[in-house]
Amino acid sequence: MTRATLHDDPTLLVHAYLDGELDPVNALAVEQRLASDPNLAAEYERIEALQRLVHEQLPRETPPGDLRARIEAAVRPRHARLQPSWRSLAASIVATAFVASGATFLVLAPQPRDAVETAIVADHIRALMAPQPADVATSDRHTVKPWFNGKIPQAPRVIDLAKNDFPLVGGRLDVVGTNPVPTLVYRHAKHIISLTAVPAPGSANAGATRHAVDGYNIVRWTEDGVAYWAISDMSAADLDKFAELFRTTPPDQ
Repeated sequence: MTRATLHDDPTLLVHAYLDGELDPVNALAVEQRLASDPNLAAEYERIEALQRLVHEQLPRETPPGDLRARIEAAVRPRHARLQPSWRSLAASIVATAFVASGATFLVLAPQPRDAVETAIVADHIRALMAPQPADVATSDRHTVKPWFNGKIPQAPRVIDLAKNDFPLVGGRLDVVGTNPVPTLVYRHAKHIISLTAVPAPGSANAGATRHAVDGYNIVRWTEDGVAYWAISDMSAADLDKFAELFRTTPPDQ
């Protein structure tokens, strides 16, 4: 989903249209603009011809056969995990595809939002792209919580919500800024929920607030010096229910 509209530079919108980055509403608006603006239509033909030439003259190279092994060696943790994680490999492949696609996205990218929120959304998307969304994949909270010991200063609070149709899937380490933070992974029907606990020492407790970012619903609250961020593509009502259950269910139940 893009934040570009016709109020932006029309040339940039042509780039986004050619790269397939516009939603249907803005794509239709660009098509109408091209039909009525000869100068913009000429710019469209110029950019399209340039892209075609680049693709013909600079074919995409095949990655080296040992690329996967080198990436695994670079990101392998010091301590063995219960199950291997390919999240870092997926992130590297996405970065390679991003560079190969050219500079159009860099020009059209929206202005940075809150740094923590940006990291939370990015980590959730990377997890969805990986073969599994958790580094330690288990529904046993007594396995998930100890898995974080030694990796972060304090293991997160882990709640079993399987009886409420929000079963625990596992846990993973994400990065916010330069700090590793714990993320619990839950599931509801076919939807994945990432619940990230970001240390917020000195912050006052705050009730849950919800908003949407790029098609994902986010519920955030602060409790006992920890800022919790729950993100999912499920309905806002279901995510609100999950957050309320997590906040009110004692850890020993």
